[in-house]
This record gives sequence, structure tokens and C-alpha cells, in this order.
Amino acid sequence: MRPFWLDELRQTRAQGNARVRRCLRPDPAHPARVIWKKKSLLLFASNDYLGLARDPRLARLASTAGRREGSGSGASPLVSGWLPSLRALEKELASFEQADRALVFSSGFSANLAAIASLAGKGDLILSDELNHASLIDGCRLSRATVCVYRHGDAHHAGILAREHLPGHRRLLVVTDSVFSMDGDSAPLEALAELTLRHQGLLVVDEAHATGVMGTDGRGLAQTVEGALKDSPSSLVRVGTLSKALGAQGGFIAGDKGLVRWLVNKGRSYLFSTALAPAAAAAGRAGLKIAQTEPWRREKVLRLAALFREKLAETGFSILPGTSPIVPVILGDSRRAVAWSTALAEKGFLVPAIRHPSVPRDGARLRITFSAAQEDADVLDLAAGLGALKQSGG
Repeated sequence: MRPFWLDELRQTRAQGNARVRRCLRPDPAHPARVIWKKKSLLLFASNDYLGLARDPRLARLASTAGRREGSGSGASPLVSGWLPSLRALEKELASFEQADRALVFSSGFSANLAAIASLAGKGDLILSDELNHASLIDGCRLSRATVCVYRHGDAHHAGILAREHLPGHRRLLVVTDSVFSMDGDSAPLEALAELTLRHQGLLVVDEAHATGVMGTDGRGLAQTVEGALKDSPSSLVRVGTLSKALGAQGGFIAGDKGLVRWLVNKGRSYLFSTALAPAAAAAGRAGLKIAQTEPWRREKVLRLAALFREKLAETGFSILPGTSPIVPVILGDSRRAVAWSTALAEKGFLVPAIRHPSVPRDGARLRITFSAAQEDADVLDLAAGLGALKQSGG
């Protein structure tokens, strides 16, 4: 019998949506470059917003922790994997987030699964933004709660859905990214917090693309609703990541003591996963410290993204609103997005083509991300390269 996936893959390739992996080597001569096919390319494809993933300080501390505590944690945190580096990391994350406690997971994906599937269940209602990350979507599915998807960034529509569907349900969860990974825009958190309070619900905010880089002191965007929720702080659940701006690996949830105790007992992706390796925990601690003591990194990457948006607008591109280090160039057709990505690689830029199912079928795009390791000249060169492609009608 012919495996079904062969025909499915052929169809995927014909649509221009087939994925392939590229083995990229860091360019030792430049922290913002990679080597691919023996060519050095400027990297505009990474979520390493603060330029810490290749910082030698993180590598040194990771190496020290590995020698001291081992290359792996060996078990789940509740068995024997809650090692000193991991415990220290959780304390420092809680302090950074100005929360009672923080709980570290092996990935941000597993943190989102635990947050949603343990806080909602059958008989509950979840309101979820239509452009939420796949981990939030999967968490909603695993919860077995009733899920209503509201229009992207539309808190008014979320409110309508709450009024229509909440009667007959036990409790409400409102689930959103703070910065959306494909569009680079931000959620209307203040309006969503107001909605949550009105219905005595919980607001779950995934700060993956905001941790360390957005908001005052890089604490993310959920801090904008802390005042509104001061009388009900347990209504806010913050999910963050170590694997983007902080240059390490793993995810975390920050909140009050009761929330963390609940997750330790009910979060299946925490209970049944091997704890974060000591080296990753130590690198996360180093990245967190640098993010706080070197604010110029955050300021620089946001300035570079703003410069790029300005230059693209001058060239005639239509740019989605946003202030994050994520700038999409929407091209629509998957084949066109791949062609532009290939053309940019020939010019010396690594820019990924993002296609369905990561984005809608007619929403293929170049997803351009910025890093503090880049320079103004790099950004201007990329903008010029895109302008030339647009002018050529490619």
C-alpha cells in the first residue's frame, strides 16, 4: 500500500508550501551572520532579539553548570530534576516578573499547554484570538473547554462572544499572545483585562516575543494591565520564554503562589517532562541578567525595527502596524514569497518565507526579525534589496 503522506507531500510541494531544513553554521567573524552553502549571510530570521544566543558569557556559565550538575537533569522536576541552577533561575524570573513565583518548563510550547489545559476544562469557556500561536491553540484543544475564536485584536468581538456563550459555563479564560509572532503587532491587553474582570475570569498572556525586549525594563506588555488587575492579581497568568530574547532555551509561567502550586500538581507537560538541563538554566540566568543590565540592547533592536519600517514605507510597501522587532512583508502567494526569499539569499540576506499553515493560505510573507547584533547599515541594505525586488516586479 502506498503511504498516504507521499501524495500529500507532492500536493504540498505543488502549492509551494513544502518545508526543508537548512543547516546553518554561525559565522565566527560576525554575530549577526550565518554560513549557508559556503556563503556568509546576514541573519534576519532569528528570534534572538537581544543578540545573546551567541554571547560567550552565556556559553561560559552554561559550561560551568554542565560540569557541576551534569549535562542533563535526568528526570522530571518532581522526581529528581529540580537542580540548583533551575531553582535559582525560577527565583530570578519571579523577581524579574515581579511575581510571587515562576515555574520553568522545557519549552514555551509546553508552558502554554500546561497553563491552558490545567486552568480550563469541560464546562469552561475560552476566548482565543484567531492569530494566537499554535501552542495556545493546542492548549485550548487539550483543555476540552468550549473555545470561541474572536477576530484578531478585537476585544469588542471577544466581549460579544462572552455575553453570548458564557451563560451555562463555569468560568472564563481569555487567551492571547502579547506580541503576535507572524504579524508583529500587539494585543489590546487593557481591553481584554477589563473584559476578564467584568466576567471574573482569567487572562492568559503569552509574552514569548515580548519577554526581555518589550515594555518597561523588558518585562513584556502584560505589565500594562497590572494596575487594572491590582485587586485581582491572580486573574493574570503570564507565560514567557528563555529561548528568544534571553538567548537560552525553555519557557516559564509567572504568577501567584497558588497558581504555581496548582501547575506543579496539574500541569501535565510539567509533570511528565524531563526538567530543563542545567546548562540551559544557567544560560537563561545569564541572559536574564544581561537583559536587565544592558538596556541598550533592547533600545537598539527596537530602533532598528523602527528604522526598517520607515524605509520600507518610503519605498512604497504597505506595513502592518507594530513596534516589535518582527516586521512582515506580506506577498500573498507562497511561490512569490519563496522566490523573494531566494533572491534575497543571493544578495546576502537570510530572510524566511512563511507560508500556510503558519499563516493563512493567501497570507504568505517574508518574516523579518531584528537583533541587537545587527547594525544600521545592515538594515538599510536589506530595505534597499527589498525595494529593488519590488521595483523589478518580482
